[in-house]
Amino acid sequence: MSTTDTVETHEFQAEVSRLLHMMVRSVYSDTEIFLRELISNASDACDRLRYAALTDDSLLDGEADFRITVALDAGGRTITISDNGIGMDRDDLIAHLGTIARSGTANFMEQLTGDAQKDVSLIGQFGVGFYSAFMVADHVDVVSRKAGTQDAFKWSSDGQGGYTIEPADRGARGTDITLHIREGETESAFLDINRLRQIVTTYSDHIGFPIHLSEAKDGVVDEEESVNKGSALWTRSKSDVTEEQYTEFYRHVGHAFDEPAVTLHYRAEGMIEYSAVLFVPETQPMDLFDPARKPRVKLYVKRVFITDDTGELIPGYLRFLRGVIDSEDLPLNISREMLQNNPVVARIRKAVTGRVLSALEDKAKKEPEAFDKIWNAFGPVIKEGLYEDAERREPLLNLVRFRSTASDGWTSLEGYVSRMKEGQDAIYYVSASDPDAARNSPHLEGFASRGIEVLLFSDPVDDFWLSMVDAFDDKPFKSVTQGAADLSTLGETDASDETPATETDALIAALKEALGDAVADIRTTD
Repeated sequence: MSTTDTVETHEFQAEVSRLLHMMVRSVYSDTEIFLRELISNASDACDRLRYAALTDDSLLDGEADFRITVALDAGGRTITISDNGIGMDRDDLIAHLGTIARSGTANFMEQLTGDAQKDVSLIGQFGVGFYSAFMVADHVDVVSRKAGTQDAFKWSSDGQGGYTIEPADRGARGTDITLHIREGETESAFLDINRLRQIVTTYSDHIGFPIHLSEAKDGVVDEEESVNKGSALWTRSKSDVTEEQYTEFYRHVGHAFDEPAVTLHYRAEGMIEYSAVLFVPETQPMDLFDPARKPRVKLYVKRVFITDDTGELIPGYLRFLRGVIDSEDLPLNISREMLQNNPVVARIRKAVTGRVLSALEDKAKKEPEAFDKIWNAFGPVIKEGLYEDAERREPLLNLVRFRSTASDGWTSLEGYVSRMKEGQDAIYYVSASDPDAARNSPHLEGFASRGIEVLLFSDPVDDFWLSMVDAFDDKPFKSVTQGAADLSTLGETDASDETPATETDALIAALKEALGDAVADIRTTD
């Protein structure tokens, strides 16, 4: 960092520099999503202030109505997105806009391929939507004043090597993000008020705060117009929400670019009341295998955002879920400690987990090919539940899928049992580092010669859940590599595969002589 009078100059974190290099030079088919991402961030800022004001209403400073404004100045080639949310101070600007401060950074960087077209699609999975502004802007200014403070600061960058921070003026709390639109046919298209209106209604209609649109002409600002419904999507009836709106809401709450593989929208009434809109993604979120195993479903209480760290609401093995749960029964001032011990939270967790597993099982029955794609992405994570969730073990055993020697695709345990040989009383499996290694294990020879199917276990979690699960449908799990398997009652081997006894005896004698005391015994097995 260097300082000239009151202007500080900072270098970007290495990961940000690489990301911005990719963004500025990308030709991305959906560059218009920059507006969705910035509006989404503005919505989050309003949510966070509304929650903080529950314990300190002075932060509102008499202005309790939240709003987001998109202002166009076509002559000056600028688009400004403003909010009156929680705002940022100097340290926040450095932390949030100068670094990628989120778990999974290393994983994100490792997945960059060097192909800008492919790499930019990773941005949503990682949740760095602010930087999408540089797809259309050659310079970005951020002026922000944190709620409860009097000082404002300006963050500026051209998306190259670094950024500057200096004191600024802002009459009230909140943030203004001004994009200086690059010269170019694609970028210039966004300097059209009708185009901006269409983008907002397409991508951000579900935002729970009013979004106003205005245009400056010859220095005069037109009257602002409200362009979104401004009602929380989860409060609407399912019949009033389109698939496109569900998709955009998923991308908003999940900071994602893909589409949801499963959408679950319902309202629970009775002993506990809550609304839920939950999504199973198509692709793995970047932090899926982060050791913290934190679920990212957002918790609201009476439509007030509380937290997106919802480990008490969602079990770790469903941490890939994205969406919102809004409770009517929890207190608005609930703390992290209260969440951990609240019986209402425990009941919601139980109900939500059951709903999600039922939805996945329904998907597996009705759309097996679509479920196979879900299992490809999240199977190893879901299997963690076999180890840690004894109450849900039975439905999870019905849900889990495995590779097997019977086919190249996935199979359920129910399917395996239905194909068991007459006289077979166990579910056989072999463990290895990957499916190919398991399929090529020499321990399979005796089973293959008798046509006995063997499951191929290759996920690290398989070693853990097997210690907690003895059987399925009263059929015990047995490893083909541990102990002597008696296959004599399970069909004859192909005679051409058998080795004459005299040759086997000679081999054993030679091995014993060569190995001596290095082995306790050498014997044949089935």
